[in-house]
Amino acid sequence: MKALTKTDFRFPEQKSVYRGKVRDVYNINDDLLVMIATDRISAFDVVLPEGIPYKGQMLNRIAAKFLDATRDICPNWKLATPDPMVTIGVRCEGFPVEMIVRGYLCGSAWRTYKKGVREICGVKIPDGMCENEKFPEPVVTPTTKAEQGAHDQDISKEEIIAQGLVSPEDYALLEKYTLELFKRGTEMAAERGLILVDTKYEFGKHDGIVYLMDEIHTPDSSRYFYSEGYKERFDKGEPQKQLSKEFVREWLMENGFRGEAGQRVPEMTPAIVESITNRYIELFEHITGETFVKSENEDIVSRIEKNVTQALRTKL
Repeated sequence: MKALTKTDFRFPEQKSVYRGKVRDVYNINDDLLVMIATDRISAFDVVLPEGIPYKGQMLNRIAAKFLDATRDICPNWKLATPDPMVTIGVRCEGFPVEMIVRGYLCGSAWRTYKKGVREICGVKIPDGMCENEKFPEPVVTPTTKAEQGAHDQDISKEEIIAQGLVSPEDYALLEKYTLELFKRGTEMAAERGLILVDTKYEFGKHDGIVYLMDEIHTPDSSRYFYSEGYKERFDKGEPQKQLSKEFVREWLMENGFRGEAGQRVPEMTPAIVESITNRYIELFEHITGETFVKSENEDIVSRIEKNVTQALRTKL
């Protein structure tokens, strides 16, 4: 199996390219973006040394499905998916924050809570909560959107507005969209026997209008629990059965890596890489309710170049 971890395309009217942790984004004439979901994988804000075959294809398809299913809530950037690993959409000026919404106390929020902290991003969290416990209402805990190689930082609504990162009017709209999108995602997950635990959204502006950008409700940006057995596990204080990238973080932590200075990523053997691919297939099929069909991946670069170029020349 082959993995696409690096791209260097020259598309028609291409002006620039931005390479994020997982996605390579090509600016087409300051009008469109070609977003390629590579097979890179990151954890603890570190890009791991091995790619995961078919991961990009799965994430791109999940994101496209949820973007289409939430278009009635807010405008989004997607125009077309000309290749299994590519979405083309309108170019937006992104807000420098990520809107994280949590329905349950777990992950980094639980690790912070366990240390005695009772306020996350300006949101007060009550005493006496347990790991994986549901919040009375979903809470929005934004982070700054860090430059490549840097860590995102927790930030409060008040700090965002005070620093002029987002205007009060725009922030109110971002929060409204965030909670409505999370509600829709929660409903769609429930239909699949899943609980949408937490997720993140990114927004930007195009022609003065706020758009939802990037991926949504994928296992890279979201955490899911299985509904079946949730209460029994919670009552016993047992770990929940998850559908998320958390299993990668757990494997790294078990092998002494937390993204801290001086630490080395443990060896990603072919067996480890294949196991991660298989877990992502499981994620895809549970989240979408569709059977995953692997695309031809012998010459991924040529396939993407051909499909994207044809879409751009025919105006999508």
